[in-house]
Amino acid sequence: MSSDVEKFHVLLVDDDPEILDSMRVALEANHYHVTIARNGSQGLALAERQKFDLLILDMMMPKRSGFLVLETLRQTEKRPTRIIMVTANEGNRHREYAEQLGVDEYLRKPFPMDTLLESVKRVMAK
Repeated sequence: MSSDVEKFHVLLVDDDPEILDSMRVALEANHYHVTIARNGSQGLALAERQKFDLLILDMMMPKRSGFLVLETLRQTEKRPTRIIMVTANEGNRHREYAEQLGVDEYLRKPFPMDTLLESVKRVMAK
């Protein structure tokens, strides 16, 4: 009864408890293994200690923004982690910078969980 999806370990990094919980429930219901970080510093520490298949990273958080996490990871990783950045920010300048840093997908909040799951499937298929 093993599926390929079950092997994927996702790190969710977001400071909004409701959004974090919604994403966690949707991913776990689709057999992803999920670890949670509630701010950028915690997310970076986890990502540096352990290899994840995918990071879902909020852009604006206390302690360390998603951009600072992403910049640090891109400088230190030998093999870049797949990353989906999520944000309520409407600006295209932020999206362009995220894309320069190599995010695989960029989702604007609020988004339906089906959109997140489709995005995860696309990124993990790469």
